[in-house]
Amino acid sequence: MFIQNFLMLFYILTGFVILQRLVELVIAKRNERVSLKAGGKEYDRKGYSVIVIMHVFFFISLIAEYLYFERTLNKYWIVFLVLFIAAQALRYWAIISLGSQWNTRIIIVPGLKLVKHGPFKYFRHPNYMAVITELAVLPLIFSCFYTAVIFSTLNLLLLKRRIEIEEKALDNLINE
Repeated sequence: MFIQNFLMLFYILTGFVILQRLVELVIAKRNERVSLKAGGKEYDRKGYSVIVIMHVFFFISLIAEYLYFERTLNKYWIVFLVLFIAAQALRYWAIISLGSQWNTRIIIVPGLKLVKHGPFKYFRHPNYMAVITELAVLPLIFSCFYTAVIFSTLNLLLLKRRIEIEEKALDNLINE
């Protein structure tokens, strides 16, 4: 019974995050159309595809590791869950603050000002901070150490590149 509750928690939390990502893709697609219609320019289309593929394999790895190795809750699961919830709050604060400028792609619309309110008042890339946290702590809640280490490392490498490209694109916007 106790183990089944862990399994149910795993499926509920993982399913919630997958559903959340799918809804976000719909919102991002809508915002993409708005931005492109307003003259926005997309940067790093190929890099975006790699990030999407990495996220898909993250979920496959998480589920496979949990089931194959018969993982269970980490003894510090409550700490990781609190960090996960905090990351969710930060992510949605960033998304709400950006409004229609939020996207999963790098699209820069000429003439728009940088958002300097919400979490952007304190951090340059709060959404990325939240995603870094999520990809690390979600697997750790369920003792999926391989997934946490492998995908945290991949994510950091991909985000390092993405942030460099985004910063250059934003510099072009500021200098126009």
